[in-house]
Amino acid sequence: MNTAIKLSGFALGLAAVFGAAYGVGQVAGPVVPAAENGHGETGAGHGDTGGSHGDSGGAGDAAHLPGGLLVSDRGYTFAPVDAPAGEFAFRVTGPDGQPVTAYDVAHDKRMHLIVARRDLSGFRHVHPEMAPDGTWRVATPLAGPGVWRAFADFTPTGGQPLTLGADVTVPGALSERPLPPPAATTTVDGYTVTLAGDLRPGETSALTLTVLRDGAPVTDLEPYLGAYGHLVALRRGDLAYLHVHPDGSPGDGRTRPGPEVTFLAEVPSAGTYRLYLDFRHGGRVRTAEFTVNAGTPATASPTATATTSTPAPADDHGTPGHGHD
Repeated sequence: MNTAIKLSGFALGLAAVFGAAYGVGQVAGPVVPAAENGHGETGAGHGDTGGSHGDSGGAGDAAHLPGGLLVSDRGYTFAPVDAPAGEFAFRVTGPDGQPVTAYDVAHDKRMHLIVARRDLSGFRHVHPEMAPDGTWRVATPLAGPGVWRAFADFTPTGGQPLTLGADVTVPGALSERPLPPPAATTTVDGYTVTLAGDLRPGETSALTLTVLRDGAPVTDLEPYLGAYGHLVALRRGDLAYLHVHPDGSPGDGRTRPGPEVTFLAEVPSAGTYRLYLDFRHGGRVRTAEFTVNAGTPATASPTATATTSTPAPADDHGTPGHGHD
């Protein structure tokens, strides 16, 4: 059964409300066109250059606004639509108000949909399929009750990369989960991943993640979305979205398939961030998670344990909260 969706103001204090429908609950996010809020660019989305998605070269303050804080920007709007239970469906409408149907491929896909619970206890990265009318559909990535932030990360053909975000409320009993403390090491599915490097606000930081299995270095990581690793950073509180790029790519003659994967990141402010590293090995994608304080060393405690996932066919974990496709 579908329930009503309500889009309402969230990040900048301005709001617009419109009706839609969605099979799991309510969606909320700011509908603040760039022309109204004075922000010409958000600088978010999948790009082709090193560093994080924090600046796409636009003018004004929004050139430094992280992605995912707006549901509408530069004339593009993230618009959920009617969907059967168990399915997530949406369109992206363009400056002309019509659904966008032309997208550039970035990191092997035309659309990246990332969802995370607002307490950062759940995370999924999936790739919907688009119908000819511009509607994107995917099995719902929302793993259980709570308020989730959904991010549509894409590049419209002829436009600049964008990440638009909206809150999705899944009804039901909810127990808030505390964020794990900062740690340099985490484990997932028998893999141990160690993080080296610090996040320094306003500066480009090198983060190196080393993958081991049963104590042995993994030297045959498999490409995933055009790289040996895929890293997303979310800022605690507003869940500002930072897609971080790897330093190098498979086949470039210098980048090895593990055990180390290095990323270049730039965070906009001091604070606490949650890092999600997707890596593929043995035909399965796993997610290693870290809590990191920007402005202080990333190695505040020696170990942490990520939510263990169960391998599934292709690129899908099969475990709610940590899946891919």
